[in-house]
Amino acid sequence: MPDIPFLKHAMAVDDNLVKIRGLRFGYGRGRLVYDGVDIDIPRGCVTAIMGPSGTGKTTLLRLIGGQWRPTAGTVEFDGVDVHRQGRRDLYALRRRMGMLFQNGALLTDLSVFDNVAFPLREHTTLPESMIRDLVLLKLDAVGLRGARDLAADALSGGMARRVALARAIALDPEMVMYDEPFTGQDPISMGVLMRLIRTLNDALGLTSIIVSHDVAEVLSISDQVYILSGGKVVAQGTPEAVRGSTEAHARQFLDGRHDGPLAFQYPAPLLAQDLGLGAVS
Repeated sequence: MPDIPFLKHAMAVDDNLVKIRGLRFGYGRGRLVYDGVDIDIPRGCVTAIMGPSGTGKTTLLRLIGGQWRPTAGTVEFDGVDVHRQGRRDLYALRRRMGMLFQNGALLTDLSVFDNVAFPLREHTTLPESMIRDLVLLKLDAVGLRGARDLAADALSGGMARRVALARAIALDPEMVMYDEPFTGQDPISMGVLMRLIRTLNDALGLTSIIVSHDVAEVLSISDQVYILSGGKVVAQGTPEAVRGSTEAHARQFLDGRHDGPLAFQYPAPLLAQDLGLGAVS
């Protein structure tokens, strides 16, 4: 084969933007959140990370972003080990990631325009004229260019989430992470956010990670899904494959069963023993 530089580069590019291998992480003694987890996030796709509350879905985003360090295992972003980077390189890596926080996390003393402009002013030396154009383009993409002068604390929950999404894509990241984007949203706002996530992913060539427990909504816009439970991946694949999973933890989550592998009662002594009533015959 002839030595063609661009062809060699194309062959070397991994199809997965994020690669997680053997991930272990816990809180203090006896609270193991991840126990040897492998996850691949393909480029250009919408990947859903799902599971019951307390399974570490948001924790996974913090590990990918390098905010927290794993006990063992590796997290690679575009072939780079996130947790082996010095502070300057880690910050540079993070600029390639956008984040939509669970509550939007807008700066309430700033206007809509200034919230979206904030990362551009913080991380670039662009002139204000160019920042203005970029902010208006991002706001237009989420349908809120006309709301640019509103105060952040005057927005509805759905509008605030959309402004937060415009801010998340302000620096043109390669990947956007969504932490429970549909929580507290009415059906109309939820529908708008679902369409935006899918449309922006495809139009901008993004890679998207959605952390959520909203089963129907997330499965409808995802390319692949991971369900986590008990520190393990219990189901993975296309939405269709995951819907058909027979694994007990996955089925309890998908069907919303109140009892199952994740018991309704937290482990405790017998009630009679706790009440001091002695043994019950």
